[in-house]
Amino acid sequence: MSSGDEPKPICEDHVIKGRRLSNRIRKGVKAEVEALVEKHGMAPKLVTLIVGEDPGSEMYVRMKHKASNKAGILSDHHGLSEDTSEEDLLKLIDELNHDKAVHGILVQLPLPKHIDEKKIISAIDPLKDVDGFSPGNIYRLFYGGEELSAATPHGIVTMLDAIGMEDLSGKHAVIINRSMIVGKPLIFLLLNRNATVTVCHSRTADLPSFTLQADVLVTAIGRRKAEEDPYYISADMVKEGAVVIDVSTPLGDVDFEEVKKKALCVTPVPGGVGPMTIAMLLQNVVDAYSAQIS
Repeated sequence: MSSGDEPKPICEDHVIKGRRLSNRIRKGVKAEVEALVEKHGMAPKLVTLIVGEDPGSEMYVRMKHKASNKAGILSDHHGLSEDTSEEDLLKLIDELNHDKAVHGILVQLPLPKHIDEKKIISAIDPLKDVDGFSPGNIYRLFYGGEELSAATPHGIVTMLDAIGMEDLSGKHAVIINRSMIVGKPLIFLLLNRNATVTVCHSRTADLPSFTLQADVLVTAIGRRKAEEDPYYISADMVKEGAVVIDVSTPLGDVDFEEVKKKALCVTPVPGGVGPMTIAMLLQNVVDAYSAQIS
C-alpha cells in the first residue's frame, strides 16, 4: 500500500477527528448490512419511540433515522402523545419485542414524569436494546462483555482504541459524569482496558485536584448555555499530554483552543463524540440483528 493510500490518522494536530472515525465505522456497517441482507434476505430494522413533543429529542431521532437509512438499515418511528399511559407504552414495547422483523428498539429519553423510565427500559428485550441501558446489558458489561453497550461511552473508548490507547494499563482515567447514559457504563469500558478510574460529579470537592491527575479526562457536565459562559474545563485544569474527551453539546465543557495546546489529543464540539454516538448505535443495530438471526 502506498503512503497515499494509508488512512488518515484519527488524532491529527492534537485534535481527535470524530467524524473521520465515524465515517469509517459507518462504511463498515453498510458493508456488513449488505452482506447480511444477501445471506438472510432481510435487512436489520430499528424502531424508535418518543413520548411527547421535545424538539431536541425529535432532532436526535431524525439524525438516527437518516444515518440508518444511509447504512441500509430499515427504520420506523412511533411518536406518541404526552398523555400516553405507562401501560400503553409497555404494551407497544411488548409488541415490538415479539415482532421478528424488528431488531432494535430505542425509547428516546427523557420520558414524561408519569412514566417510570426504569420500568420502560427494563421492558425492552435485551437482544433488541440498542441503547444498552437494559439490566441484562448492564449486567453483561459489568462482567466484561461489550456487546450492545451504551453508544456514547462505547464511542469514547472506540476513539481511544483508534488513537492507540487500547490498553490503558498504568493510566488514570477521570470521568466527570455519573449518569447511566455516559458515566456509569464508561467506568466498565475503561476498566476493560485496564485503566485506573475515578468518577467525579456535581458534589466533588476540589475538581482540579482530580482533573490534573488524568491521563484520560472525560467530561460531560453540559451546563454552558451561551458562548459567553465560562468553560468548566480550562487549560490549567488539564495535565500536560492528557487525552481530553468533551461529551457535552452543543457548547462543550472544554476551552478547546487553549486545551489543544497542552493535550496530546482533544475532541472538538461539534465533530467529536456526537458522530461516534450515531455510528455506535448503527453498529449496535447490526450486532442485535446478528444475535437474533443466529
